[in-house]
Amino acid sequence: MLSELFPNVKMEDIWTAIGETFYMTLISLAGTVVLGILLGLLLFLTAKGGLWQNKILNFLAAGLVNIFRAIPFIILILLLFPFTDFLIGTIRGPKAALPALIIGSAPFYARLVEIGLKEVDKGVVEAAKAMGAKTHTIIFKVLIPESIPALVSGITVTAIALIGYTAVAGVIGAGGLGDFAYFYGFQRHDFDVVFVCTVLIVIIVFIFQFIGDYIANKLDKR
Repeated sequence: MLSELFPNVKMEDIWTAIGETFYMTLISLAGTVVLGILLGLLLFLTAKGGLWQNKILNFLAAGLVNIFRAIPFIILILLLFPFTDFLIGTIRGPKAALPALIIGSAPFYARLVEIGLKEVDKGVVEAAKAMGAKTHTIIFKVLIPESIPALVSGITVTAIALIGYTAVAGVIGAGGLGDFAYFYGFQRHDFDVVFVCTVLIVIIVFIFQFIGDYIANKLDKR
């Protein structure tokens, strides 16, 4: 039945593409979370009234984040070709997409981290300071634990954005469902392949959204 509806779809190849999409999404998400939290903390702590208030450092960090957020992802991939080739040894395949995926999404997540940290009750931070808590204690015992639900929600939003980025990266040969839809569907005018890839990407997005929402609700103690 399915072979009649989608005659050009080869399930072995589809499973490979799904695996590549998950690989790119999960590995780049891990890198994005680490880099995004570091950047978000830097933005928050160096802002006016922050624990490390520093106008120049905050300006530089904010500028860096804003620049990379402003660059369209497809252009960022092209700009990073030399760096990717140096780091990975190739500009094609799922591994080659990782640097652009991380660099492209980390600034986005950094802003979400900054917003989450700003939602933490200032009274809790002031109480910790009054008790003589050091900066690293306030960060790891107060700020991050108190903002965990917001950070998890931010991870969910970022993961969904990354799934879209992997599809875009597929156009330049990164692999995954985007690659499969473009090269084996669109270019061959086999639109049943494009349709199946689109449905699978939507399903993957729903899976990430459901898991993210479930975890965030479990962690939210309000």
